[in-house]
Order: sequence, then structure tokens, then C-alpha cells
Amino acid sequence: MPNIFPYVPRTITVHLGLPDQWAENVTVSFPDYVKNVACSEIYPTWEPSAIRANVLAIISFALNRVYTEFYPSRGYPFQITSTTQYDQKFIRGRNIFENISQVVDEIFNDYIRRQGFVEPLAAKFCNGTTSTCDGLSQWGSQAMALEGADSMEILYRYYGPDIELVVDAPLGDVANSYPGSPLRLGDTGRKVVQLQAMLNRIAQNYPAIPKIAPVVGVFGESTRQSVLAFQRIFNLAPDGVVGKATWYKLVYLYVGVLQLSELVSRGQTYYAVQFQFPGVLREGDRGGEVEVLQYMLNLLAEFTDAIQPPAMDGVFGPETANAVREYQYLLSMTPSGVVDEATWNSIYRSFAQADFFLRRDQVRAQAAREGEEDYAQTPRLGQFPGQELRLGQRDSQDGRREEEGT
Repeated sequence: MPNIFPYVPRTITVHLGLPDQWAENVTVSFPDYVKNVACSEIYPTWEPSAIRANVLAIISFALNRVYTEFYPSRGYPFQITSTTQYDQKFIRGRNIFENISQVVDEIFNDYIRRQGFVEPLAAKFCNGTTSTCDGLSQWGSQAMALEGADSMEILYRYYGPDIELVVDAPLGDVANSYPGSPLRLGDTGRKVVQLQAMLNRIAQNYPAIPKIAPVVGVFGESTRQSVLAFQRIFNLAPDGVVGKATWYKLVYLYVGVLQLSELVSRGQTYYAVQFQFPGVLREGDRGGEVEVLQYMLNLLAEFTDAIQPPAMDGVFGPETANAVREYQYLLSMTPSGVVDEATWNSIYRSFAQADFFLRRDQVRAQAAREGEEDYAQTPRLGQFPGQELRLGQRDSQDGRREEEGT
């Protein structure tokens, strides 16, 4: 799935031909790519505001291709092609005009997006004379500039009043969204949240895929069942594990159902990665982030009497501060009652582990009731074991507790 927050890549790999046609791939710096395309698409004699508007469209379109992994999700080893039939004109080795180069150096990490959406706008354009389209008219932009329009007025005219400009976006290396290793039962974290968000959105178009609720970034049994259904529908090996093939099929379909690579995109929103650190929380704060914190503390309170569960009202009052201090004391952290990044991440890790084991317990207990599994194999999470537990103890295979080394 595309990253939540887009960045400007330091380099971009261009395929010098049609996507399925054999051609060389060249990797150039992103500013050099934009300069090349701009000098191939527009004239250096145009008005500065027209040049600026066209450069912003070129940047945004290219960033959309990178952000949506448009070509990598289809199995191609490049981010964009050099052809106007699919993308933008890129001519290797061409001359670069000085005034266009200066504009690109100033704004290469600015881009257009729709308000409330994350992805860079797929800012399509055409020359406006021999070809027309729903996007920007290049000659039309020059005509507006000659009448005194600035670059944003030009962009509003062609892309609508609901666009906005992101300025000074961060730079980064091109990185594939795939986690690098398969996701499977028991995994936790942001990549699992991305997986669950993709599955849930695709399930709207393919109802045979069971939805996952809640999306908490824990790869539990419900996520595995959703993955299995997805794999069966799309003729992938149904192993319930999200390897590279499954991941990029998900990316491909997710981008497709939301039309993220189209000018009329339905939009990728800030899709509630609820368990990322929201900033320091302390007594007196209120809102959704506080409610998420209270939700995690309530679940952890199910497994220890050392934490008193606070009300889930979204208000960081004395009760919540006390629960935070109790957790911090339990984990040998400074019991300040303030949720800094270290405290938040620690609470989330504990919560994710507890949530996973609780769900596994429920699944195994159900299987035992149905005669599918020996109850002795089910975890006894939350039950007092009948004797004190000490450092170094472990469970033997027959269920008896042994001292380490015996």
C-alpha cells in the first residue's frame, strides 16, 4: 500500500519506451527528471506563472506514479515511462533551459493534492490544441498567464477549487511499500495496519472477503481469514501469509478501487493509523488520541490488577493519569503520568501482544468446544496458575511448571 505521508524521491527510474516494450531504464535525480520533462513539454518563452503551473503539474503527476507504485505493483522495475501515451515526455540527453531549471530548483518538492486527500494529484495535462483532456491545457495556461493569472489561479481553473499546494515536502529514497519479509499470524505494527486497511477497502468491492474489525495493527485470525479469501479470489497460493505477490496484488487493487492514479480519484485519506504516537498526551488533553490510549489501557487492565481501567471518554483526567502511572511503574519507567513517545510505544507493544493472544485464546477455545483441539493446548491467559511465578520458571510440555535448568 502507498505510504501514508508522501515524500519526494531523490531519484526516479524512467523506462525509455512503452511499458511492455523492451527499452533501457535510466535512473536520474528527481529534479533533473522534472527539468527534462518540462523542457520537453513547454516553451521557455512562456510567462513565468504558466511555467510554474506546468512544472507543478509535472511534479504532481510523477509523484503520483511513485506514491501509488503504479508500475512496480504491475511487476515493472521502474516508476514511470518516457511516453506521453502513458506518462510524460522524457528525452534523454536533451538541453535544459536555464529559466525552467531555476523554477524547478525552487519548487521540485512542492506538489498539488486535493484537500483532505493524501496522494499527490494525478495532474494530467495536454497541449490544448491538437489534443484535449480533463486536466490542464498547456496553451490554455499560457493564455491565462498572459491575461495576468498567477500559477495557483491557473491550477484552480483546470483542477478545481478544492486543490491545495504542499510546500517543502520531505525528501527520501524510493522505497517499496512491501515490508521486506512476509506478514503472517502474530505480526504487529504499521505494516499490518496498512494490510488491514487495504483488505477492508477492497472488501467493499469484493464482499466475499471478510472485513477486519477493529483495525489495530495485529495480524490475528480474522486477518488471516481475510487474506485467505483474497488469495483464493485472485488465484494466489492460499497460505494466509502476505508475501510479495499478495502484497502487490493488494496494492494494485487498492489503487484501482480508489482510482488513486486518476484525476478523478476517490482519494486516499489519512486512514486512521490510530496506534501511531500522536504527540505527548497529559492530564487536561482530550480527543480521539486519548480515547485510543484509554482503550489500550482498558485491555491491559484485563490481564493485571496493577492497572485500574479508566473510562473511555476521550478525556485525560486523573483516572487516566493514574492508569498511565500504574503502567509506567509496572514497566519500571518513570511514573510521571505523562504519555511521551517511549510510554506510548511501550503501551502499544503490550496492547498488541495482549490483543493477539486474547484473540488466539478465543479461537482455540472455540475449537476445543467443537472437539477440534485438545483443551490442554489452549492458552490460559488471564487465569491464576495456582502458584507463584518466579524468574527462570517455564512450562514443560506436559503442562507442569519447571525451574530453569532442571
